Amino acid sequence: MTEAEHILLDLLDIERLEVDLFRGTGSGGETPTRIFGGQVIAQALAAAYRTVEGRLCHSLHAYFIRAGDPSIPVIYQVDRARDGGSMTTRRVVAIQHGKQILNMSASFHVQDEGWDHQHAMPSTNAPETYPARAELRQRYVDQVPEKLRGELMRERPIEVREVDHQNPFAPEKSDDRNQVWFRMKAAAGTDPVTQHLILAYASDMYLMTSGLRPHGVSWFTGDVNGASLDHALWFHAPIHFENWHLYAMDSPWSGQGRNFNRGSIYAQDGTLVASVAQEGLMRKARRQT
Repeated sequence: MTEAEHILLDLLDIERLEVDLFRGTGSGGETPTRIFGGQVIAQALAAAYRTVEGRLCHSLHAYFIRAGDPSIPVIYQVDRARDGGSMTTRRVVAIQHGKQILNMSASFHVQDEGWDHQHAMPSTNAPETYPARAELRQRYVDQVPEKLRGELMRERPIEVREVDHQNPFAPEKSDDRNQVWFRMKAAAGTDPVTQHLILAYASDMYLMTSGLRPHGVSWFTGDVNGASLDHALWFHAPIHFENWHLYAMDSPWSGQGRNFNRGSIYAQDGTLVASVAQEGLMRKARRQT
């Protein structure tokens, strides 16, 4: 297990303070200046799971309210909204500095019988044919200020292979469809709940980038200010995130300073394991003169 993988698993192991009150670490995620959205979602889901027995989450819906401060812990307060015969509902509020930074509703379901169908996984090359994230970032390390190079090259827990990589410092207008392969080897041997938490964390990666691609901008060009506004995630099938999964994303719409993005997460054998939707701010940055 790499140090980055160990850090992520520690982030997901939140501390119980009271019956329905929990504390999670703020630092250590994908981003250094604010808490990575996927981290808060995963920790909120972990808090909800601590109050549920015998059922797995099938969906969650979250709103990002304020940017998280990575220098202090996050407090998660769980409201046991309903315990039904086959469905359980929880509401989780994440708090820092006495204010909400996220609220989330999550629903849990017993394993049931029904009819099955799914869309087919898009055709793409094997993940090993694409360069690793660290290799891609090494290409651009000289284009960022020296004080930021350590953060750019810091080891990350989720291994990523971009199917259609674009130079983040000189992006070209392209199709909004955006695909990455990703996995975390240290997920091997973990229970279904932990698999859900890791996937919830990873589901916030690369999604908003889809809405930038048609406009030829990126987070590194200085043209756009953005932040996630909400996040919805549906779990469909058992997850084994130690294996490669294809995250097939697109952005059907952008406008009025926002963009809408959606994604389908497939196991390498083609099984659709999860679906994601997210809206984000996508404002034109005001350049200083």
